[in-house]
This record gives sequence, C-alpha cells and structure tokens, in this order.
Amino acid sequence: MQIKLQSSVGDFDASFMEKLPLVEQDMMAHGLDPSGFVIAKDASLFTNARPFGATFRDYTVFVDGRHFTVTQPSDMRFLEYFHERCIAPDEAAPTPQHKLESVLGRLVHWMEQPI
Repeated sequence: MQIKLQSSVGDFDASFMEKLPLVEQDMMAHGLDPSGFVIAKDASLFTNARPFGATFRDYTVFVDGRHFTVTQPSDMRFLEYFHERCIAPDEAAPTPQHKLESVLGRLVHWMEQPI
C-alpha cells in the first residue's frame, strides 16, 4: 500500500521519500489506507515572492473524491504536517471511514480559518 505521488515541479526530496514509508505505516495503524491517497506537489503563488525567502510549494492531497491544499516551504515540512494530522488523537472512531472523515474534517476546518 503506497501513497501515489505527483509533481509538476520536480521530484520529492530524498528525505521525504525515506520517511514516507513510516508515515504510511502509521496511517495503517490508525485505520487509514495509504493507497487511497494522492499527493500532488505544484508551484505556489508564493514561489515568485522572494521577500518570503523560501520557495513555497502547494501540496494537494486527494482522497475519496475530496481534496485539500496546503502551502509549505519544503517537502519535509509538508510531510510532518500531514503525518501529524493523520495520527492526531481523535474521539472514538467506530470505523476507518469515520476516522478518515474526522481527519479530513480537521484539515478542511483548519484551511477555512481566516489568516
């Protein structure tokens, strides 16, 4: 079971690729099926904004017909963020589908907050 990766801006970092299997193992331990996830890395609107320093990328996660996008300065920062959200403590989840809905719900709620 493996998360599918796509990128329009080059390969994912070697450190990302090394840690990804550990994230997938943790996902399975929490009732999530990594093979149902697709992570796409694309250029961000912040890419040309040099005052921010780092080159930011948009990471879009697709799962079960839904998706969300997070902007991060590196592959590892995104993976750490994604990993933390997948294994975050949750109320009692009677099914893996319930767990998935909860994870997606927290991510969507976070993304909808004003900056």
